Amino acid sequence: QVQLVESGGGLVQAGGSLRLSCAASGRTFGGYAMGWFRQAPGKEREFVAAISWGGGSTRYSDSVKGRFTISRDVAKMTAYLQMNSLKPDDTAVYYCAAGYGYPAARWDYWGQGTQVTVSS
Repeated sequence: QVQLVESGGGLVQAGGSLRLSCAASGRTFGGYAMGWFRQAPGKEREFVAAISWGGGSTRYSDSVKGRFTISRDVAKMTAYLQMNSLKPDDTAVYYCAAGYGYPAARWDYWGQGTQVTVSS
């Protein structure tokens, strides 16, 4: 059974930083891209960042570009999202996902989400 488990969320003041982790288990993820998405209250889930299997390619939404950095450790089957200069608008539940290929045609596996709250 495939599992993606996020951790690292919490409460932080505006301007602060958090690092989210997404640990994968249950199968090998060779060829799978990893992505981060978020959903704020009353809003649809939106794309945040994605990284290719080898980590050589990344992309970001305009709203986080320059502030967030996605990375992965293939050996540990873990993806990370370093979030700096956080803003209250970044408050959301953050989800990681895995999808084959890059860009992933679809996201096959999802984590349960981790709450990030940024206070002003």
